[in-house]
Amino acid sequence: PPAFKKDGVLTAGNSSQISDGASATVLMSERRALDVGVEPLGTVGDFCSQAVKPEEVMFAPIPCVRKLMKRTGLAIDDFGMVEHNEAFSSASVGVRRELGIRWELFNICGGAVALGHPIGCSGNRIVVTLLHSMKERDVSRGLATLCIGGGDAMAMVLERS
Repeated sequence: PPAFKKDGVLTAGNSSQISDGASATVLMSERRALDVGVEPLGTVGDFCSQAVKPEEVMFAPIPCVRKLMKRTGLAIDDFGMVEHNEAFSSASVGVRRELGIRWELFNICGGAVALGHPIGCSGNRIVVTLLHSMKERDVSRGLATLCIGGGDAMAMVLERS
């Protein structure tokens, strides 16, 4: 049955469950990483944030990614992998379709519906999953996106050499 509205489409089956999670990332310059003997998983190429009306939060990554692509000169086909915060599968389908992301590049390890939604560390979970997936599959550029409660979104270009 619908979870939020009597005639709605969101159900327990197509919505992410709130999950426990913890996450940590060490962010440093490449020079510092090399000085301490750590091989970087990747680098942040660029990032942006964007706000929309709160009722449009699930689709907030769309203008955010477009803004990032315009600023960087990148096209969606320049990314070998995309990790998106999948709070609700129907919204993720819309984001993927609107941005023209191919299925085989989108949330290849499963999104939050499959993995859980660890509120508070979802963004880092997405970045770490993307970086490890890029390493495993020898992908040089990935895109991380997420919507944030209240109408905000973030997008980040991650690169590996």
